[in-house]
Amino acid sequence: MNALAYDGPGPWILFFPLIWAVVVIGVVTALRRTGLRRGRPVHGQEARPAIPESSPIAVLGRRFAAGEIDEEEYWRRLSVLDEQFGRLARDGVA
Repeated sequence: MNALAYDGPGPWILFFPLIWAVVVIGVVTALRRTGLRRGRPVHGQEARPAIPESSPIAVLGRRFAAGEIDEEEYWRRLSVLDEQFGRLARDGVA
């Protein structure tokens, strides 16, 4: 009859906080990796304004990536485009 006596929860009760810690860490990690943080950028990424795909800067970037122009020509043209389009975007007019 002594085997049926209740002596308390025992040492296995210490696993419950460990299990909850694993669950919380898993949820936080999943949210950080998917970027579901109320519109904030994911850790390690800066918030950059989106460049429309038809903008001259985006077209220049695609041409450079495709190998149509070399690096020197890319930087030369980018500086000209930044003077024309970058100033308007910074002033909030564009």
